Amino acid sequence: MLQLDNLSLHFGERTLFEDLSVTINKGERIGLVGPNGAGKSTLLKIIAGEQKADDGYVKMGNADTVGYLPQDGVEPDPNLTVFKEVEQVFEEILSLKDRQIELQQKMSTLSADSDDHEKALEEFGSIQHQLENADAYSLGADIKRVLKGLGFHEEDFTRPTTEFSGGWLMRIALAKLLLKQPSYLLLDEPTNHLDIESLRWIENFLKNYEGAVILVSHDKAFLNSVTNRTLAFQHGGLKDYAGNYSFYQKKYEEELELLKKRYENQQKEIKQTQEFIDRFRYKASKAKQVQSRIKQLEKMEKIELEDEQSEIAFQFPAPERAGQVVIQLRDLVKKYGDNTVFDGIDYEVERGDKIAVVGPNGAGKSTLIRILAGLEPVTSGKRELGYNVTPGYFAQHQAEELNPKNTALDEMKLAGSRESETRLRTILGCFLFEGDDVFKKVRVLSGGEKSRLALAKMLLNSGNFLIFDEPTNHLDMRSKNILQQALDQFEGTLMIVSHDRDFLDPIVNKTLEIQPGHIKTWLGNISYYLDKKAFDDSVDLEQDNDSGESKKLSRKEERRIEAQKRQALSKKLNPLKKRLGKIENEVETKEVRKDEIEEMMAKPDFYDNSDEVKEISLEYELIKTELAELMHKWEEVAGRIEFVENEYEEQ
Repeated sequence: MLQLDNLSLHFGERTLFEDLSVTINKGERIGLVGPNGAGKSTLLKIIAGEQKADDGYVKMGNADTVGYLPQDGVEPDPNLTVFKEVEQVFEEILSLKDRQIELQQKMSTLSADSDDHEKALEEFGSIQHQLENADAYSLGADIKRVLKGLGFHEEDFTRPTTEFSGGWLMRIALAKLLLKQPSYLLLDEPTNHLDIESLRWIENFLKNYEGAVILVSHDKAFLNSVTNRTLAFQHGGLKDYAGNYSFYQKKYEEELELLKKRYENQQKEIKQTQEFIDRFRYKASKAKQVQSRIKQLEKMEKIELEDEQSEIAFQFPAPERAGQVVIQLRDLVKKYGDNTVFDGIDYEVERGDKIAVVGPNGAGKSTLIRILAGLEPVTSGKRELGYNVTPGYFAQHQAEELNPKNTALDEMKLAGSRESETRLRTILGCFLFEGDDVFKKVRVLSGGEKSRLALAKMLLNSGNFLIFDEPTNHLDMRSKNILQQALDQFEGTLMIVSHDRDFLDPIVNKTLEIQPGHIKTWLGNISYYLDKKAFDDSVDLEQDNDSGESKKLSRKEERRIEAQKRQALSKKLNPLKKRLGKIENEVETKEVRKDEIEEMMAKPDFYDNSDEVKEISLEYELIKTELAELMHKWEEVAGRIEFVENEYEEQ
């Protein structure tokens, strides 16, 4: 049992948290949530012993251990291979093995009936027993299993750690923690550096973890899948919820509504009491009652509401209309020296496509979208951009292209969008730059802040074919919701590399899977892709187990697959039909007004009043223009519906 007793932490005059107490039991999987800056990462560091609280203490059993994965900054031994680095977590077992080898060598030089041989043999037996209890002889298999689960290939095991990027080094650190199996596993944003396959693997690993897991993440789907308890930072303390993130959200909203009602009732009571005091303050006959009311106000425990963050929405400017085919790749080959990433692939993106790009790290996701964005040359083959297509591209490394001497607001002004300063500050607020944060120089911003600034800047000058490489890595829940809504309403074409299912599912209508050497398109969102792929994999497994003979699907399975396809079709069609209905309502309203004006204009006395003629004529011309635009939109949406329905029929 882990106990946090009356923890308090202050930074100058600012109180991060005060008298924070909570008990954590083994087997619990806890989501630690709250706004940026509330103290989530700091609390993990205090539990891990990497930072001290001002007051209070952390208690746990003598045999209990803590394992902590920070957001960044891990540094493995540069002299070791991946396998050897991970193996270091079993230092005690490795020492026992070394001692066992020493004893074997020693016994080979001693007489079998000597006392020294007897002592060595006794120690050897004791070590053998310890190694068996520790499952030491399965360590190699366990290490390989975890490394493969986190996306490493067999050939990676013998490569030096220096050959890997920061994201892969975080995976090595995560592998060490998972193998060490501490009593309390603390993970700070572990999904940032994982692809979708590794993410699914670690979800299953953590669900079956015997110790306790405390998890900070902005990936709602991951939290919902893994956690069974939520600790939420509120008013400088922790509120406990007996469920996952969605459970917490629902309960919190209910509590907030109830609190608002109690607050309103209390404010009415305070107002009435104060009015009585003010009215009879100087009336001797009411002096006793006035004093009683004053004491009543003084003793009243005031209800406080958290400062509600104002609802901020970001909307892309209406993109220029592109041709039906946005981009084509024909017989594309891409090589880096002797390494062939793609060999003769064909791919086409159509106007209105919103595509999630998934696949294991290293398969070529970033390479492909850089080719599509025109930033990466091809070795051979064709890349043809469609009519009137303007790509917009965002990747994390663009943060390094910001001018360190500029403020965040200066960088936004340089985007050339001609937005007002007020609007620019509002957009920066969407990405966690609030108040005076907009005047921070780029050189003092953290890596995450730079990334958010680069994303905000890119969105101001976006184009009609937007391409994103992991846009949500440094965004909190609120910022992700703002970006998600904007992308969902965007009328152009999208491609997004991401593993965040909750973010992607409402936006995308296709999933492009990139595996080493080939690509495949799935007509549905991420959840549909994962379900369909899991089913296909299980069918493949059944076929393999049946000596390669293809097994015919049962009627039940065929109905299930058909239902999945219909569900995926509905998810794509419903928003399109809703938009079409809205356009049709607007057309009907404007046509009614147009008919009314035409009737007015047909009357003989209409032209007697020149001012009225001018006003009505202007309105008439405006309605005709708006109707033409609405009919154009109607044709586009209706065409998209037909295209989606045809895709469904062809599956």
